[in-house]
Amino acid sequence: MRLPTLFISHGSPMCALRTSWVAERWTALASALPRPRAVLVASAHWETELPMVGTAERPETLHDFGGFPPALQRIRYPAPGAPAVARTVLDLLAAAGLPASGNGCRGLDHGAWVPLVHMFPQADVPVLQISIQPALGASHHLRVGGALAPLADDGVLIIGSGSLTHNLGEWGRFVHEHGSQPEPLRAPPYVDEFRDAVDSALHRGDGEFLSDWRERAPHAQRAHPTDEHLLPLLVAYAAAGGQPAVERIDLGVDGGAVAMDAFIFRPRQQALEQPAPVEAAA
Repeated sequence: MRLPTLFISHGSPMCALRTSWVAERWTALASALPRPRAVLVASAHWETELPMVGTAERPETLHDFGGFPPALQRIRYPAPGAPAVARTVLDLLAAAGLPASGNGCRGLDHGAWVPLVHMFPQADVPVLQISIQPALGASHHLRVGGALAPLADDGVLIIGSGSLTHNLGEWGRFVHEHGSQPEPLRAPPYVDEFRDAVDSALHRGDGEFLSDWRERAPHAQRAHPTDEHLLPLLVAYAAAGGQPAVERIDLGVDGGAVAMDAFIFRPRQQALEQPAPVEAAA
C-alpha cells in the first residue's frame, strides 16, 4: 500500500523534551501509519545550492542550535541511515532532470530528529535527509517532490519538516512576554489568514498559488521573512502525486507566530478508504 506523505511543523528544539499536545499528536500520527522501511526528511535546516541527499550509514545527531538546556544537547537519535534509498533518490532526481549529489558526512539536523524522537522513539527506522534550495524557489521544490513520488509506493515515508508560519522575531518577543506554548487562540489575525489561505490552496490543488505563494498568500512576508520553512511543505505535497487528498492537523501556534500545523497528503482513492482521521484515533 502506498504511504501518505507528511508535512510537520517541527517548532522549537525543546519539543524533543516536552510531553505536550504537539508531541502526543506526532506519536499518534506515526502510530496510525503503516511502518515504513525508511524515512526521507526534507528539512528547513539543510540548505544547499543544488539538491543533496544524505548517504551516511550511521548519521550523527546534529545539535544545530544554541542557548538551550544541556539536556537537549545530550539527546542522541541513533537511527541507521539508508544508503540504498539514497541511491534511489539520486536516480529519481536525475531522471527528472534535477542535478543532485550525495553527502556521506552530514548527520540529522533538528528538523528531522525532533519530531522523529516522538514518532519513532526506538530509532529503529532508517532515516535520510534531502536538502532544500531556497534560491531556486517554490516551483523547483514542487518538481523535487514530484520526482520523489515513487518512493511512497516502496515503503518510504516522505516528511517535509518546517513551519506553516515562521516569524522568529515576533516569536521571540511573544515568548519573552508570555512564555512558549502552542495556543490556538492567541495568534494575531495574520497568522490564521496565512494558514487558511495555504490550506485552501492545498485542498483545491492550486499549483499556481503554491508556485507563487509569496505573491499570492496574504501576509506572506510577515508569515515567512525567509522561505526555507515553507518549502518542505511543497516537497511533501508534490511527493504525494497528482492532487492528493489533504488532511490538516491544527496543533496551535507557538509564541504567537510559529504555526505548528501538520498535514497528511494521500492519494484521493486511498483517502476514501480511511476509516477515520488520525486525530480521532489519537
